[in-house]
Amino acid sequence: MIKVIVAGAAGRMGGRLVCLLKESAALTLAGAIESKGHVSIGEDAGEMAGCGHTGVPIRDDFTSVMERGEVVIDFSAPAATLEHLRAAAQSRRAMVIGTTGFSPQELAELRNLTKAIPCVFSPNMSVGVNIIFKAIAEMAKTFGEDYDIEVIEAHHRLKKDAPSGTALKIAEVLAKAVNRDLEQVGVYARKGLIGERKKGEIGIQTIRAGDIVGDHTVLFGGMGERVEVTHRVQSRDTFARGALRAARWVVKQPPGLYDMMDVLGLR
Repeated sequence: MIKVIVAGAAGRMGGRLVCLLKESAALTLAGAIESKGHVSIGEDAGEMAGCGHTGVPIRDDFTSVMERGEVVIDFSAPAATLEHLRAAAQSRRAMVIGTTGFSPQELAELRNLTKAIPCVFSPNMSVGVNIIFKAIAEMAKTFGEDYDIEVIEAHHRLKKDAPSGTALKIAEVLAKAVNRDLEQVGVYARKGLIGERKKGEIGIQTIRAGDIVGDHTVLFGGMGERVEVTHRVQSRDTFARGALRAARWVVKQPPGLYDMMDVLGLR
C-alpha cells in the first residue's frame, strides 16, 4: 500500500481524496493536513469528509506527519503548496500538485524545488482533459491560420483564480501548436468598440456561476463552419481519481517535474 498525505484535507477536493483513499486497494491515507487555526484541526479526516472514521486526525504541522507518507497530494493554495513542497523536497517525498493560481515567481520556485523530488504538477487531473490537450494540438495544426481559436471556461462562484489553470494550459497548448506566443496573442476580455478580431488572437473567456465543477470548450471558427470540443466535469471525483492515479505513478519515478501527460503516457 502506498502511504498518502493529503494537504488541504478539509477542503472540497481534500475531502474527496480522503474518501476515495478509504476505498482504495492500492493507496492508504497516512496523514491529513490543514492550515493553522482551521476548525477541523484534531478531527478525524474521514468524519470531516463525510465518509466515516479513518483513524487519521487532521493536523496543522506538516513536518509532524511527513515521515508517515510516501507521497503528498496537494490541492490547497499557492503559498501553502510551496510551503509543503519545500518540506517535501527536504524530506525527499514525492508530490502531486493540483493547485492553480501560481505567480511566475512561485512557478519558478516550484520548478527549482522539484529538481530534488518527483512531482506531478497539473492544473487538471482529469484523464479526459489530458487526452483533449493532445487532440486539440493536432486539430489546431491542421486547421491552420484560417480558423479562429477561442477557449471558454466555466467554474463555480467560489473559485478564486481566473482564467482557470486548465484554460490557461489549453491556451498554451494551442499557441504552441500554431507557433504563437500566448503573451502576445492571448485576449482575456472584450468590451466596447474593439474593432475586427485580430488575426492570430487566442481568446480565453471566463464564466463564474453557481456550483459548476468545471467546463472547458475550445472553439475553432472558420468561414462556413465551426468545430467545438467540450469537456464537462460532473463530480470532483474525476479530479481526485486522476490525482490518485498520479500518486501511484510518481512514487516510482526519478526526481523531476512531470504532468498528467506523462502519467498517462501521452507524450
